[in-house]
Amino acid sequence: MKINWKAFIAAVYVSFISMILLLVGMSAGQKIDLVTDHYYEEELKFQGKIDKTQRATALEVPLSWKITESGLQIQYPATFADSAISGHIRMYCPSDNRNDRQFAIEVKDSRQTVALSQIPAGRYKIQVDWTGGNETYWNEGVVVIGNQNL
Repeated sequence: MKINWKAFIAAVYVSFISMILLLVGMSAGQKIDLVTDHYYEEELKFQGKIDKTQRATALEVPLSWKITESGLQIQYPATFADSAISGHIRMYCPSDNRNDRQFAIEVKDSRQTVALSQIPAGRYKIQVDWTGGNETYWNEGVVVIGNQNL
């Protein structure tokens, strides 16, 4: 059997171009979510976030959170009066920005509970930007809501 090299090279070339076009089409359709739409403005404020984080880790009793049956329970340091604590809680979902949530801090008895019905199931980066007394603090970590196999 005689091989037609011209046809073989043309077939390899066409298949290679087809593969490249397929990959470009797939990458163009890929959804990309940034942490925030104002990425560069947030980057300029980064040193302030570092200072807030250092103050938060220096607290005698740090802020903590856990998932309970009633919801996401955030425990604030008891050294601050409930009325002296303010700020916001941001739940950032890296896989889908439509699941991002933000809640105002509303403290009662040094804790706040956010109902799980307000947060879709998924893996979240929790960011708590809060003020206690005259100082500002920043805490962050990872929380998995709903399906524990995520």
